[in-house]
Amino acid sequence: MPIDLVEIAEVLEHPAARIWAVLTDFPAYPKFVREISWCEHVGHARDGNRLRMRLSADGSAVAHNDIEILVRRPLEHLVLVSPQWPGGHASVRLAPLGANRTEVRLELALPDVLTASMLRKAAHRTLSLIDHHLSGLAVTVAGSRTDQAVTTQSQLSVAKVLTSAGVLTPGRPDKVIRQLRALSRWGATVAGGYRAAAARYPRRRAITDELGSLTFGEMDERTTRLANGLTQFGIQPGHRVALMCRNHGGMIESITACGKLGVSVVLLNTGLSANQVVDAVRTHRPAALMTDEEFLPLFAKLTPTLPRILTWGTGTPSVEQIMEQSPAKVLKPPDSPGKLIVLTSGTTSNPKGARRRNPHGLRTAAAVLSRIPLRAGERMMIACPLFHTWGLAAMQLASPLHAEIVLQPRFDAEATLRVIQERCCTSLIAVPIMLQRILALPRDVIRRYDTSSLRVVASSGSPLSRQLVQDFLDTFGDVLYNLYGSTEVSWASIATPADLRAAPTTAGRCPVGTRVGILDDDGNPVPPGTVGRICVGNDMLFEGYTSGEGNTVYGDLMVTGDLGYLDAGGRLFVSGRDDDMIISGGENVFPRPVEDLLQSHPDVLDAAVVGVLDRDYGQRFVAFVVRRPGAALNPDEVRGYVHANLPRFAVPRDVTFVNSLPRNATGKLLRRMLLGG
Repeated sequence: MPIDLVEIAEVLEHPAARIWAVLTDFPAYPKFVREISWCEHVGHARDGNRLRMRLSADGSAVAHNDIEILVRRPLEHLVLVSPQWPGGHASVRLAPLGANRTEVRLELALPDVLTASMLRKAAHRTLSLIDHHLSGLAVTVAGSRTDQAVTTQSQLSVAKVLTSAGVLTPGRPDKVIRQLRALSRWGATVAGGYRAAAARYPRRRAITDELGSLTFGEMDERTTRLANGLTQFGIQPGHRVALMCRNHGGMIESITACGKLGVSVVLLNTGLSANQVVDAVRTHRPAALMTDEEFLPLFAKLTPTLPRILTWGTGTPSVEQIMEQSPAKVLKPPDSPGKLIVLTSGTTSNPKGARRRNPHGLRTAAAVLSRIPLRAGERMMIACPLFHTWGLAAMQLASPLHAEIVLQPRFDAEATLRVIQERCCTSLIAVPIMLQRILALPRDVIRRYDTSSLRVVASSGSPLSRQLVQDFLDTFGDVLYNLYGSTEVSWASIATPADLRAAPTTAGRCPVGTRVGILDDDGNPVPPGTVGRICVGNDMLFEGYTSGEGNTVYGDLMVTGDLGYLDAGGRLFVSGRDDDMIISGGENVFPRPVEDLLQSHPDVLDAAVVGVLDRDYGQRFVAFVVRRPGAALNPDEVRGYVHANLPRFAVPRDVTFVNSLPRNATGKLLRRMLLGG
C-alpha cells in the first residue's frame, strides 16, 4: 500500500545532548507523544534494541507495536521500525547549530497509524512539549474548570451525566415531589439521600447483609426510631458519636440515624489498636460509642459512664432494641447537618480525624458517575470497609442511584465471588488487595462462579500494579475502574478500562468539575512531563483535620502529599508519596516503579520497597519480598531483575524475604512497620 512520508524540521534552543537524552528515554515517550500511551523495553534489557509500544489515536483501540531500534547513533541519528509498519519507519536526525541550538529533522512513514495531516500535527505538538520541558515552561494543569465562566457548561454536563445514569428520570408526580421535597429539606447528606430514596422507591431493596434485606421504606422508619431512641442517651444535635463497625446494615442505619439528628459521626478503623482507639475517642470527645460487640474490649480503658450501644451482637443496649422501643415520630431536619469524620490511614503516623464535607447536591455524584458508569438500580457489593473513604463514597453514591447495597462483615475472596453470583451484583467496590486475593484463587475456583452480571469493578485506596491490572482485565473483562484520591481531596482522577488497557499504571483523567495541577514547592505549575506535587480542586475538599490543621492550598488546588506527572494525553501518573522518595547518589528515586517491577516477577507474590540511610550514597532501597509458594528466588536474582530493567540507583542493596507484608484494614502498606516503627 502507498505510504505517505511526512518530513518536518524545527530548530530548538537546546544542546543536542539534552534533546538526545529525551529521545532515548523510551519509557518516557508517553509524556511527550499523545498517541503513545505506554512504552517499555522488551526482554528486561534497558540497553537492548527492542521495545513494545501501545498506541492509540483519537479514542481508537489500543494497538500493540513491537519496535526495533534500527539505528542509534548517539547525538546524531535514531531510527525505529516495526513489523506493524511494513515499509514504514520513524527517523530523527539532530544537527547542532551552535552550543545551545539544534535542528531536529523528523521523518515519519507509519502506515495505518495516522494520516499525513495527523502525523504532522502530532510531530509539531511533540516537539513543542519537548521544548517546553527542556525550557522549564509550565503548562501542566488539567481537568474541568470550576470558575464562573463555565458554570452553565458544567451544569449541562452534570445534567447529562445524571440523566445517563438514570438519577434524573420521570415518574409518578406525587412520588417525584416527595423525593425532591426530601432532598430540599434534608440536603444531599446520607440522611437526606435515604429519605429521598424512601419517598420515591419505598419498596426497593436498600441493604442486604447476613441478616437479610431492608427496603428504603423500612430503613427510613427504622432509622427514625433509632434517632428518636438515641436522644435517651443524651445525644443531641451538634454532638459527636464514635462508630466502630464491620460492614453490615447496622452501620449504615447508625450513620443515617445520626444524620437525622444533626450528630457528627467519627468513623473508627476496625484495625486500630486499643491505645489508638483511646486516643481517637479522647481527641474527638464523642457523646456515645456505637460498636460491634467484638470491639468492646478496645474501649475498656475509657470511662464506663460513656454510653456503649451495640450495632452487632447479642448484648444490650443494641440498635435493634432501641428501634423496637422507640417511636417513629418524624423528625425535623437539623439546623446544622452533622459531619462525617474519617480517620486518615495512619500508614506513616497515627491516624488523624478529617472532617468531610457534605455533598453539594447531585453534582457531587455526577463527578464520579462521569467516569464510572454506575446506573440507577445497581446491585452494589461494597467489599471495602465503609469507614474507609472509598467505601463511604460508594455508600453515599448508592442513595441517588437507588442502589441495593450488598454487604459482608469480613472480606473473603471466594465468598465475594459466590455472593456476586447469588445476588447478580452489577458492581463491586473494592481496594487493590481484595482484587489481588481474588486473582490468587485457583483458576478453577474463579471459573466456578458466574460473575457475568458485573459491569463495574471500582478500586481505590492504593496503587494498582501493572500485573494486577492486566491479569484482572484478562480474567474478568473490561470492567475495572481505578479511582485515585485521598481522605483529604476525595477524588482526583479516575482510570477507565480503556485507560488501563492503554497504560496499566495510570491514575486516569479528571472527572467533571475536578482539576489537577502538578506544582512545585512554591505552588507554581511545573513543565510538561516533570514530576511535581499533585494538587486537586473539586467540590469535596475536606474542611481540615479535627486538630485544627489543614493541608496546603494553592488557589483552589489542595496538596495531596503525592508526587506525580501528567502524560501528553492528560492521564495522571502517581510516582509515590513525597516522603517515600529517596535521594541515592544524587538521583531522585521512588519505590513504586521498583515495587511494580518486582510484583511482575513470576516468583513474587507481593513486594515492598523502603528507603534507609546509606553511608556512601546518602540513601538506598531495601526490598521486602513475599515469594510465591514453592518459589526458590534468592536476593541476587531479585537485584539482577531490577538492574536489568531500572537504573542502577534503583536497585535495592538489601533483599529480605518475608511471609507477608504489614497492611491496614484497607490493604494499605504500613511502611513504618517494615523498619520496626
